[in-house]
Amino acid sequence: MAAPRRRASGYNRFEAMNLWAALLLLQAAQPPAAAQIQPPACGDAEIAEFGLDCSLRDACSIFLELAGVEQAGGRVFLSGNFHTAAATLWSLLLMSEDEGRTWSEPHPRLRGIALDDMQFVDAETGWVSGHIVGALPRDPFLLKTADGGKTWRRIPVLEESSYGAIDAFRFDTRTHGTLFLQRRGEPRQRYQRWETMTGGESWMLREAGPKPFPPPKPRATGWRIRTDVRARQYLVERGTGKDYAVAARFPVRFGECKPAPEPPEPPPSPQAPPP
Repeated sequence: MAAPRRRASGYNRFEAMNLWAALLLLQAAQPPAAAQIQPPACGDAEIAEFGLDCSLRDACSIFLELAGVEQAGGRVFLSGNFHTAAATLWSLLLMSEDEGRTWSEPHPRLRGIALDDMQFVDAETGWVSGHIVGALPRDPFLLKTADGGKTWRRIPVLEESSYGAIDAFRFDTRTHGTLFLQRRGEPRQRYQRWETMTGGESWMLREAGPKPFPPPKPRATGWRIRTDVRARQYLVERGTGKDYAVAARFPVRFGECKPAPEPPEPPPSPQAPPP
């Protein structure tokens, strides 16, 4: 009769399984680290270009603003801009293919432009609204993608350069959509409703007047952006059914604009000895 097998001294399979389960739960409970994206460069050239009043002693803080979040297929997108207290510097469009752990930029940053709302009607086709920021917003446009956000193309709403900003837009198919435009330079037609049958390639003015239109109903995307004031961070959160879970964190402050330090003065040249 064979002798009974002895377990290794000090090993308990059930304790080991419980320990691994506890480690996995602890790892899942850890909040995600702040997302890593390239801060904008802002030195002498940018200070002159944007007309900023920044110095070495009083540098201008750069802030991130996140305005829109959307999921399409297996990708998550964020829209926004970098700005100082006095000027909008660059637009920002981010894409994540791993539910917010890492981010890339599928479109170059645009000078002096803010990106706002975004919408996808399917896994391939989506739009992001934007405009040039100034004393009055102007030249409203849409960025459009037809390949799931890998590439984007800029489409102007107005045929000629003019003041205006997109308050909201909605597409119900790949081709049909409605856009609400606010044009402060035209008080009698300040609020306008436009329609497209070509997926945003061209627009037709349908209504205009001095009073705003009712805002579109909010869309349930399963994602939201929230500000953690105490931590000074944006929280990008994913719906879990009953609540939301943090998928990514972004700092609100993103560096500063300051000029290069003045070069040191050369040492005085030695004086010739007296004769």
